[in-house]
Amino acid sequence: MRFIARILVSGLAVLITSYLLPGVHIHDFITALLVAVVLAILNTFIKPLLIILTLPITVFTLGLFLLVINAFLILLASRLVSGFQVDGFWWALLFSIILSLISSFFESQRRRAEGEA
Repeated sequence: MRFIARILVSGLAVLITSYLLPGVHIHDFITALLVAVVLAILNTFIKPLLIILTLPITVFTLGLFLLVINAFLILLASRLVSGFQVDGFWWALLFSIILSLISSFFESQRRRAEGEA
């Protein structure tokens, strides 16, 4: 049940972020949910491999290269999901940063609501 709640929260965050950024286009909420699922899969299976492969540059940049990895995963998701388009690397980078902020906010609100219930 928590996984479904996280996907719904992530889908809403994807939709809100796409409305905020003119370089990111999303067709509808179903597409946003699909993007959230694809990003969850990519973050589970591909991201750890990329982190291991790029560990030296990640350490050298004090972790900032992780933003590049996130942007790459966003661009990959835009190729995999029809109805989701990112106009370039910089939009993907900004999208990943804003998406993280919005998702964190929604997750904290969801956890607070679960704690009160």
